[in-house]
Amino acid sequence: MQASEVEEIIKQQIEKVEVKVQSDGSHYQVIAIGDVFSGLSPVKKQQLIYGCLNKHIMDGTIHAVIIKTYTPEEWL
Repeated sequence: MQASEVEEIIKQQIEKVEVKVQSDGSHYQVIAIGDVFSGLSPVKKQQLIYGCLNKHIMDGTIHAVIIKTYTPEEWL
């Protein structure tokens, strides 16, 4: 799966989020920026992203993922 495909999967499920994904095959690093993360605990932020990708993690398409989430204010 291409990094751009992972970006689209997340963007389709979480509104108004900017997503940047880097990949070396089955390992991905996701950076997500959006107001949706405001007020959420670090665990809840990661759960939002994992929820989008869970199907692909379970079937082995995505082997490992590192997730970093930010509000727009945190990103600046």
